[in-house]
Amino acid sequence: MGVNVPNFGPGTAPGLLRRWAQTVEGLGFDLLMVSDHIAVTPDVAEQYPAPFYEPFTTLAWLAGLTGRIMLGTTVLIVPYRHPLLVARMAANLNELSGGRLVLGVGVGWAVQEFDALGVPFRQRGKLTDDYLRTVRAAWENDEDYRGGRIPIWVGGNSEAGLRRAVRLGDAWHPLRFTMPWLREAVDRLTELAGAQRRPVPGLVPRIALRLTESPVTSPGRLAGEGTIDQILDDLTQLHLLGAGTVVLDPFNGDPDETHHPEAAWYALAAISAGARHLGEQT
Repeated sequence: MGVNVPNFGPGTAPGLLRRWAQTVEGLGFDLLMVSDHIAVTPDVAEQYPAPFYEPFTTLAWLAGLTGRIMLGTTVLIVPYRHPLLVARMAANLNELSGGRLVLGVGVGWAVQEFDALGVPFRQRGKLTDDYLRTVRAAWENDEDYRGGRIPIWVGGNSEAGLRRAVRLGDAWHPLRFTMPWLREAVDRLTELAGAQRRPVPGLVPRIALRLTESPVTSPGRLAGEGTIDQILDDLTQLHLLGAGTVVLDPFNGDPDETHHPEAAWYALAAISAGARHLGEQT
């Protein structure tokens, strides 16, 4: 299991990021992931307010503060950076951390941020495909880039995201969904892989983490929302669907949460303990 650590918001600072990393690793999680934005334009700030810590810089620093946990992006916006820069930063980070990098990638959504960076928004899908091919080609240079075997998780809940995962990813990384939707999407992923005569990518979802005292019974309940029993059942169902890794996202949209991470840490501790107990039973 992994955790999406908030690397943004008014309460976030180096000391808090250090405590997040130590807490997540100390609780026994296998993977720590952070998000990506470069220009905190109004459309970005509405959901992910400043300050925003750049993911490669942040993960490189956290690599030196941790020893075991894998480190990753959920997700790196591929069109924002030259592909050879991405290839080199990722390869260097992977080597310096002892092979601990997971590169989660996506096409992006913030129109104003694309404009601020001078990147054509309507071409982001094609740019992402072309850039990912370039990154993989660069990693084949063992004398220079020495990328090793960095897994690429392709994010995106759309049909285009599914197709991209089949063509260019080691795994598909859907974000925040209901369980009925995911079951249909996994069937569609299998169909697309068969049509392209390619292996079915691994399933590595990122789900919400919102622990409640009473059950959440609404039809639109997201995976990861509800009581400890509901969330553990979600994890069981995801395992049965073939999920090799599940990333928990404890940020629920209120910037003030970044000032008070203790509630998130309590929920993560409860899930970690419950998952270990569940594993012992099975």
